Amino acid sequence: MSHGSDAAPALARTLGLRAVVLFGLAYMTPMIVLGTFGVVATETGGAVPTAYLLALVAMLFTAQSYGRMAATYPVAGSSYTYVRKALDARLGFLVGWVTLLDYFFLPMVIWLIGGAYLQAQYPSVPGWVWIVAFIVVTTALNVRGIKTAERVNDLLMVFQVLVILVFVALSLSHVADLGGAGALASTTPFSNSATSLAGVSAGAALAAYSFLGFDAVTTLTEETVDPKRTMPRAILLIALIGGAIFVTVAYATQLAHPGAQFDDEGSAAFEIAKTIGGDLFSSVFLAGLVVAQFASGIAAQASSSRLLYAMGRDGALPRGFFARVHPRYRTPALNILLTGAIGLVALSLDVATSTSFINFGAFVAFTFVNVAVIATYLRLRREGAAPNPLTYLVAPAIGAAVDLYLLYNLDGTALTLGLIWLGLGVVYLAWLTRLFRNPPPSLEPGDAEDDHGTAPVPG
Repeated sequence: MSHGSDAAPALARTLGLRAVVLFGLAYMTPMIVLGTFGVVATETGGAVPTAYLLALVAMLFTAQSYGRMAATYPVAGSSYTYVRKALDARLGFLVGWVTLLDYFFLPMVIWLIGGAYLQAQYPSVPGWVWIVAFIVVTTALNVRGIKTAERVNDLLMVFQVLVILVFVALSLSHVADLGGAGALASTTPFSNSATSLAGVSAGAALAAYSFLGFDAVTTLTEETVDPKRTMPRAILLIALIGGAIFVTVAYATQLAHPGAQFDDEGSAAFEIAKTIGGDLFSSVFLAGLVVAQFASGIAAQASSSRLLYAMGRDGALPRGFFARVHPRYRTPALNILLTGAIGLVALSLDVATSTSFINFGAFVAFTFVNVAVIATYLRLRREGAAPNPLTYLVAPAIGAAVDLYLLYNLDGTALTLGLIWLGLGVVYLAWLTRLFRNPPPSLEPGDAEDDHGTAPVPG
């Protein structure tokens, strides 16, 4: 679709495969495997890499479904868009609403964790100073544009990866010094006398939090070059690369510190870093964790603002605010500022309360995206096409079943808070649709997608 010179500003297509993959990996924050190591180790009885392997298998099925839907509907919006188009507009709205738990609150949790690290190291500085600093700098970079954020992300990812490599090398060196080279090949990190299926399942439900990122990049579809080809490849690469990093780091760390006994499970990685590298490396490790949180915050805020943009453009949220694009920077600047403002809630919350929201929304979204692929399979069959039943039916069915299993294994607080949020969404949807008599707002006729799911993008 062509537009005149007076067309509303739109998102610009500038991102290639490498940039999308790096954004996804930054969102996942590879170092999060160390930040949450103690918690997952305690849950699994010292079998962290097993939990990450289970989570990786589960996420690969779901990542394949996200790739299918991103190629079918190459527009911003992620699970909200896919479910709305493939299943039902009302259901899509509710999935989008629940997904807001993930996208809305994840930047806040990231900034909260980063602030906690820095406050622990510099107790004389109030924690709110660090949180506000994270929010201001990250918001400014994202408002300036996706390319600016991309360049900063590249530098931060390099440093983060270097810290991870040094941590793994020191862990393996520590193990070899104590037990010889033969000690580097052991099954103990995967299974020991304290390992149980229930514990590993609960640990995998926690570990799956680390994979949030492969799905988030679908919100950048309208800023990606050749999204039908680039996005599915990027999604699978993000899940595979991230999973390989998580399992490798978890294995090396579990070798260096067998079992699940820590002075403080919340800061177990600091304890291990000091053991394997002394005070100097523990300081470098702290810097790496802070850098990781900053890089992840950039990507998380960018994705959150794009989901709000898609819902605003569709009228599910007020268009005048959420669908506006900055005329100069061509970014959803108001949404970026809003997510920054919401991040200030972190000043009155702790990490445990904040993170309890996130996995509920993620697993609900993952489940329904898998179901959306199955619905697409049935539609294509009715239209006379012959889609591959393995990739369009069997794989998403397995993915949905595993996601529901992980959802079931979340703790009671997460389920309760998630259901309350879902209930609020039902109430809002009832108001929006006049007690469900009207469909939820969709795209304007001039921007509506065609019957094959492709949507024209202004520009």
